[in-house]
Amino acid sequence: MPETGYLIAAVAVAGLITLALRALPFAILKPLRKSRFVQALGRWMPAGILLILAVVILRNEIMASPGRLWAVAVATAVTVVVHLLGKRRALLSIAAGTTCYVVLLNVL
Repeated sequence: MPETGYLIAAVAVAGLITLALRALPFAILKPLRKSRFVQALGRWMPAGILLILAVVILRNEIMASPGRLWAVAVATAVTVVVHLLGKRRALLSIAAGTTCYVVLLNVL
């Protein structure tokens, strides 16, 4: 078994590395906040990631159960409508669409 001092040193070094790695993005991003490129990324990346996620999920669901395409279409429409009417709150629209899909599959 390693010595107690060695274990304490190892935990301390691991803690310092973890702290540094978590603080590093904030230290690097601070000077870049005024960059047009970073601002454009902040504006378009969330929508792009959600679009990729939606396409992958919809493709997988349609392939898995082609007979229930109507449920996918209705739940997608509910998600879009709630997102647009709900002041673009992603969590609310995702919850509404997911709930709608689960209810449609289990009740109808």
